[in-house]
Amino acid sequence: MPHRFPCLEPGALPAVRPSWSTSPQSLTIEVCIDSVESAIAWVTLAATNHPLLSSALSIRAHLGRADRLELCGNLGVGGGTTPSIGLFKQVRAAIPGTPIMVMVRPRTGDFFYSEAELEVMKEDIRAFRDAGADGVVFGILNKDGRIDVDHTQSLAQEAGDMQICFHRAFDMSSQDVLTAHLDISKIPQVTRILTSGQAPTAPSPAALPKLRTLIRTASHMPASATILVGSGVNAQTIGPLLKELLPCGLREVHLSGGSWVASEMEFRRPQMGMGVGGDGEWGIWRTSEERVREVRSIVDAAWEQFVENTKVETN
Repeated sequence: MPHRFPCLEPGALPAVRPSWSTSPQSLTIEVCIDSVESAIAWVTLAATNHPLLSSALSIRAHLGRADRLELCGNLGVGGGTTPSIGLFKQVRAAIPGTPIMVMVRPRTGDFFYSEAELEVMKEDIRAFRDAGADGVVFGILNKDGRIDVDHTQSLAQEAGDMQICFHRAFDMSSQDVLTAHLDISKIPQVTRILTSGQAPTAPSPAALPKLRTLIRTASHMPASATILVGSGVNAQTIGPLLKELLPCGLREVHLSGGSWVASEMEFRRPQMGMGVGGDGEWGIWRTSEERVREVRSIVDAAWEQFVENTKVETN
């Protein structure tokens, strides 16, 4: 009988790496947000009625199925930046018990930072550590595009026992995925790498071979950072993505499920704006509950089928 899972050696099941998943029988879903409203919309809560939210939003809190959040500022502009400490505290108060990874990125643009910017990042890491964040998310490159191991290590030391995710600066590296992964693996504090396989979106044909190789390699390295796959993940792409990557050891996916929604602002001065342009000029970035709920449903069903198929294959 031909082996159905090309990423597996015959009779072998990829190890499920430890995670913060609140759904231990499925994959971890991390949702990227930049507001209290988006956090409430996406996370399953036992309690409701946060004082800053309407009763309608509190009810919606029951509908979300995110396992972990990545908290950013300005998600709709350049991939997000460091959120304010005030935003973190209000999100934490609204969803106690839900793991929150905080973006530490002082600006949009590239990932080669000045000494002054690196000092800002250290201060932010200390502030979020002291405020009770579960982890921080950052990425640093050298001028030539290689992973900046020294400065990454320096920032990691500020994080203490928090988890650390090296974000998609990984995808902007001049190194191939395995070399970049090996460099990051020199820093034991880094627990996770967010990547689209060095392609614009993870489900693209250009990304999948790299992701298969990367996830398979990480799954066989006990001290390796977990591979968190993100970019272009939605209800239309998650099924084919899981079919390709579950057998290789994929156990975590990342998405925003967000879009611009119309502001409730009634007065809009003609021919004026603050430079964002397009829908974002008079819009607000929000996570769509329905989009992530659809992904959660597909993920859970795919995981259940994968486990059943693997039991049959290994018997």
